[in-house]
Amino acid sequence: MASEMVIVKRSKIGLGLFATTDIPKGSRIIQYTGTRILKNDTAKHKGRYLFTLNDKWTIDGKSRTNLARYVNHSCRPNAETITTMSKIWVVAKRKIKAGEEITYNYGKEYFNQFIKPIGCKCVKCNSTA
Repeated sequence: MASEMVIVKRSKIGLGLFATTDIPKGSRIIQYTGTRILKNDTAKHKGRYLFTLNDKWTIDGKSRTNLARYVNHSCRPNAETITTMSKIWVVAKRKIKAGEEITYNYGKEYFNQFIKPIGCKCVKCNSTA
């Protein structure tokens, strides 16, 4: 099970998701889960955990049971997201070592709306992160 490969703990920029074991490149790490909402209704939710699934649906991943919500943004990530069969997966872009924080790039729209105004805190952009 994917959740056995990860643990939520404190990172330098808040809570983060960390590998508990080495994760091979291409491995599915964890599924992004939550309530499906119509894409047209996302403005009502105003959440930071909204993830577009397709042209019709968005997943609201605000529930703390959605461990994938703890994957932080990075401009030089070690993971990426893929959508298969109406599911969103966080997948290793390269080998991730045990103890390493799992990160992916949140995308331009999210970055511009939420991250850019306060400054990116990822390791690439902030040497103190």
